[in-house]
Amino acid sequence: MGLEIGGKLDTGARFQPVRIAVLTISDTRDEESDTSGQILIDRLKGAGHVLADRAVVRDDVTDIRQKVKAWTGSGEVDAILTTGGTGLTGRDVTPEALSPLFDKTIDGFSVVFHLVSYQSVGLSTLQSRALAGIIEGVFVFCLPGSNGAVRDGWDKVIAAQLDSRHRPCNMVELMPRLGEK
Repeated sequence: MGLEIGGKLDTGARFQPVRIAVLTISDTRDEESDTSGQILIDRLKGAGHVLADRAVVRDDVTDIRQKVKAWTGSGEVDAILTTGGTGLTGRDVTPEALSPLFDKTIDGFSVVFHLVSYQSVGLSTLQSRALAGIIEGVFVFCLPGSNGAVRDGWDKVIAAQLDSRHRPCNMVELMPRLGEK
């Protein structure tokens, strides 16, 4: 039994490109060997979005926070996709780095990501601590570092929510209101 993703695309609505930065968190990859980051870049560009920036940082809380805060404070990025550092080993620190920075946590992202991931990898999805939130009005989605996980995360969860034509609702329509007090 496959998982059915709800909603539909309103083909009469105008597509609004989102400025997306991609951050790979890894002690072993560089831009040349970063296959999961490249998959995200190819998919977001293929969907019509704008690659705002790309970086690779070590599995280090300070390095991760520094890069994400630079992007969230720049005014040039609407969403950040991270890949890597969400596992259970000692070097996996993405949740520890970013959770404290979240102004709001998007709890449903983790739940839905695990539902779709379960369809691909079964109970191995338990080894991921994928998460999402909002930092300074910027959506931040933290995905595992495997190619399959970023495909599942983008194709089956994030892409629809970052498409302004997705109905009944999407995250793009919330962007102008994220800074409300």
